[in-house]
This record gives sequence, structure tokens and C-alpha cells, in this order.
Amino acid sequence: MTTLGTSADSQTLPGSRLRRVTEYIREHLDQHLTLAQLGAVVCMSPYHFARLFQHSTGLPPHRFVVRARIDHAASLLLAAPEPSIARISQTVGFRTPSHFATVFRRLMGVTPRAYRAAYVRAGLSHRRGGRDEME
Repeated sequence: MTTLGTSADSQTLPGSRLRRVTEYIREHLDQHLTLAQLGAVVCMSPYHFARLFQHSTGLPPHRFVVRARIDHAASLLLAAPEPSIARISQTVGFRTPSHFATVFRRLMGVTPRAYRAAYVRAGLSHRRGGRDEME
């Protein structure tokens, strides 16, 4: 519903601001990100930012950040066998490996270890081209 002085377009973040904040999120996954910080990136109050961000992406900011963390972790798990799961959890901003494993399993359907093992079992080595071979 639009009211006097508003339009459907004013209910979403402009493309440039959305790109700026999503890039900021991806560059700072290892840090604790607050609504105040994210709003400041696009010069908005935390409440106004959260509302427009959700309208623009379909996800509340916190859920978007968690999803970005898990997506990045999944790519790190497949990139090489070397980084430990504990190290990856820290790299993507989780305080404990246990919490990381719980959230990863909730979103991906398997634990980080099982995710990595399935990739190795399928014979897809990071030396043979990585993720593109899975498609």
C-alpha cells in the first residue's frame, strides 16, 4: 500500500546503495555486523535500513549476513582440504565451530565435514577446476 508522498520504489534500497551494503557485508564477514553499522554504510537509520533492505532482498539483514557467511564457508570447504573447519568458522565470522556447524547444517542440510567429504568422495579435486565441475 502506498500513501501520500510514498511510492513502491521508495520502499526498496536504490541499486547503488544495495550493492554498497552487500559488498560491505561480503568484505566484513569475519566481523560482528550490527544494523547501525550497515545502516551507516548507506547513510540510513538502522530501522529504516532494515525495513528497506528486507523489501529489496526478501531477507532481513541478519539472515542475509548468515546466508552470506554460509555460502562463503561452503566455497572455502571445497577450495582446499587444508583449512580446518574451526578455522573456516572463524574466517566467516562464527564465534565457535559448534555454532557454525549447527547453522551450516540447518541451511545446507549436512554438516560442514559431510559437505567436504561428499565433494572429495565425488572425486572433484580443487586442482581439477573446483566448483565448475560440479555443475
